[in-house]
Amino acid sequence: MTRSAEQRLIEQAVKGDRDAADKLIRAHQGSLYAYLLRLSGKPDMAEDIVQDAFVRVLTHLERFDPKYRFSTWLFTIAKRLYVNANQKCKPHYDTDIVDSWKGADESPSRPAEVQEVRENARSAIGDALQTLSEQQREIVLLFHQQSWPIALIAEHMSMPEGTIKSHLHRGRQRMRKHIERVNETVRDAAEAWS
Repeated sequence: MTRSAEQRLIEQAVKGDRDAADKLIRAHQGSLYAYLLRLSGKPDMAEDIVQDAFVRVLTHLERFDPKYRFSTWLFTIAKRLYVNANQKCKPHYDTDIVDSWKGADESPSRPAEVQEVRENARSAIGDALQTLSEQQREIVLLFHQQSWPIALIAEHMSMPEGTIKSHLHRGRQRMRKHIERVNETVRDAAEAWS
């Protein structure tokens, strides 16, 4: 959705147009849920926070400053709700549940081996994400999963762009090392059983 189309929807929603508000929610619901699911590791928590975030956004839509991106505002509100929820309970990461959440491109017609390779890759990435600090995990997810540019992530997280780049680089290195260690362990186990 273009920023001008999004701005028209926001203006209509502020005036009470429920269809405009619904379109605004539908445009961002999937990406916000995927982001929070990877961040929290809990589908129920991610769903609750998405709902709470949209309630807050729609309640205070007249406060939105159009010189910023709507998605940045929405994700900031959702992140604050996530932090508040984490203060109430320590997060538990269930990578099987996180990895079972499929994108729109999943198809039952794919060969079983291709699906298995993809699921193994998702599982490895999910496990590697959990080795990162919460801050690094958020930066990696915003950059790779949400395709946010560095400048937008820096604005969202109130950090210099260089710091974001540094966290992104270190986070990817840590994930790569974790995956390499796991692969090495699997190879060693396979050799031992041979």
